[in-house]
Amino acid sequence: MYIIYVGFDDTDTIDADRGTGKLARWFEKALPDGCRLRGVVRQQLLVDPAIPYTSHNSSACAVLECPDPSFLKPVIASAVRHIEWYSLPGSDPGLCVVSSQDPNLGNLADFGLTCTRKVVGQADAMKVVNGAHLSGHGGTHDGIIGAAAAVGLTFHGWSGRFVECGGLRDFPSPVSVETLRAAGITVVSIDRDAQIPAGSDMVETFGWLRPRLLSGKAVLIVKPKDRGSWESIGKKHRKDKREET
Repeated sequence: MYIIYVGFDDTDTIDADRGTGKLARWFEKALPDGCRLRGVVRQQLLVDPAIPYTSHNSSACAVLECPDPSFLKPVIASAVRHIEWYSLPGSDPGLCVVSSQDPNLGNLADFGLTCTRKVVGQADAMKVVNGAHLSGHGGTHDGIIGAAAAVGLTFHGWSGRFVECGGLRDFPSPVSVETLRAAGITVVSIDRDAQIPAGSDMVETFGWLRPRLLSGKAVLIVKPKDRGSWESIGKKHRKDKREET
């Protein structure tokens, strides 16, 4: 299976009813036939007064499974149409599309990590993609920075949280460990004894299921509640509503 990373950033405005995470999730409906959405990961970048951002300075990366490399160009074309259709006037949208076979992904990962620590510019993003698709679609085009960072960090595999993965928004709460595993979500306990949740155990998600991206996988971190029962760590904050819905 051929993997393609599609990074989106800065597609909304402060008074918008949707954020970049939602736009990235909607991309599933625009995929070329034969491609499948593996997941969408929200990546948090540096928050600094020197950086213009809408509300959180986060970007998003859709991870796609496609049959072969010939799908790269159709995915780029679909992503361009998608971001131009759904990004809002007044935003500075950027798009980055990179295949998993691109030898420059390691440099993109380093760039993404840099974007979590210091202020960078468009020239830095354009240099690091080294020929991969990177495009601005309005405003200042500053969104290319976060779009490239989202791809790099998601490839890196050790940051961000999934805002879509295996239909996670449709799961009940509590939900069984077995159901989560079937959806590709690994359940890991942080208790002192490192207990292993059984498939029949139940996990209370409080109606907000957002696995972390750890070691390249969707991982739900839980803590013990009662016998055969767990609860996920991290709860939804009011400020997250616009960003991820």
